Amino acid sequence: MKTVFINARLIDPTQKQDLHGNLLVEDGKIAALGAHIDIPADAKVIDCAGACLAPGIVDIGVKVCEPGERHKESYRSAGLAAAAGGVTTIVTRPDTTPAIDTPETLEFATRRANQAAPVNVLPMAALTKDRAGREMTEIGFLMDAGAVAFTDCDHVVTETKVFSRALTYARSLGALVIAHPQEPGLSKGAAATSGKFASLRGLPSVSPIAERMGLDRDIALIEVTGAKYHADQITTARALPALERAKNNGLDITAGTSIHHLTLNELDVADYRTFFKVKPPLRSEDDRQAIIAAVKSGLIDTISSMHTPQDEESKRLPFEEAASGAVALETLLPAAMRLFHAELLTLQDLFRAMSYNPAKRLGLACGRLDVGAPADLVLFDPDAPFVLDRFKLNSKSKNTPFDGQRMQGKVRATFVNGVSVFQT
Repeated sequence: MKTVFINARLIDPTQKQDLHGNLLVEDGKIAALGAHIDIPADAKVIDCAGACLAPGIVDIGVKVCEPGERHKESYRSAGLAAAAGGVTTIVTRPDTTPAIDTPETLEFATRRANQAAPVNVLPMAALTKDRAGREMTEIGFLMDAGAVAFTDCDHVVTETKVFSRALTYARSLGALVIAHPQEPGLSKGAAATSGKFASLRGLPSVSPIAERMGLDRDIALIEVTGAKYHADQITTARALPALERAKNNGLDITAGTSIHHLTLNELDVADYRTFFKVKPPLRSEDDRQAIIAAVKSGLIDTISSMHTPQDEESKRLPFEEAASGAVALETLLPAAMRLFHAELLTLQDLFRAMSYNPAKRLGLACGRLDVGAPADLVLFDPDAPFVLDRFKLNSKSKNTPFDGQRMQGKVRATFVNGVSVFQT
């Protein structure tokens, strides 16, 4: 099957180009693109009418609550939410019940995903058994079963010797380790970032230095072991100099941040609005601006949704007791458009961080507009305005901080291997 997209605004993160042109898809792969291409007579023609055509988003760190909490999110609902949000590949977290820490559990999750989700689903596995930080998992067997990376998510491995051994073993197998930079003693029980706002609200808080301390420890171990490492969320200005030094020293380290930390700050919590409670907690405006600048410069490599479904019962509680996390598969793109319309990041910057860099870090062929690459594409209008209604989201859980907010950027269609999986 051949499909040609005409009159498109092509967003190319690899060449850092934003140009008007056409794109040809043949047998699920990009066959040609440019201002002028030959259009086969038997091709299906899609007129984009000036809308943006970009590589589908590769979202690292999505929580799908199977097994254990299917009422919060299933592979089916997460896949539909991803397709509606222009996300063509979701990289799932192992913080399920039970944790995905054995080949059998991983194979169950993979089978469910392949049956139910219309987008690509790639699983991560736990780094230690039950994410308890005491004994590492069978990394080799889990890689054979399809794990693309290893992480204990927000459970920091406090036993440095255990973490060092896991990094050494991962290094010998070429496995990517994803960690949550945080000093767990300082951050335990925190609901906000320390400062005037947290003091006025009487909220237990954590200093931004906890993120720096956690990252410093991890960098030291990466230097010793030579492992491939990705920091899931860098959210404070204090952590950036350490990250820059590690990269300049040639360590195999990349870093990400979440869309919530790029578009919201601690003041959005206002009078204890629990939909704004995320982990790490929202930071100061100065931190937010520093993280945006780090994405712009390329110091921070990836932007992800950190999609974390929570039900009403776990959010409708006093702020300290409420569960952390927000759904974001469908809001990732329109939230990112806030940064574009504020002229803080270009579309090329955003899709480099949301598509190209995540795919590159995981060794995937997608995330780019290159001839021969998979035709995982999102067609969207960056200017289309709408008011977000959380009850219209495809996710089973509706815990979004953007409910009722005016937003711009609507997905018109999403394609996986050239096949439409969402269309308005």
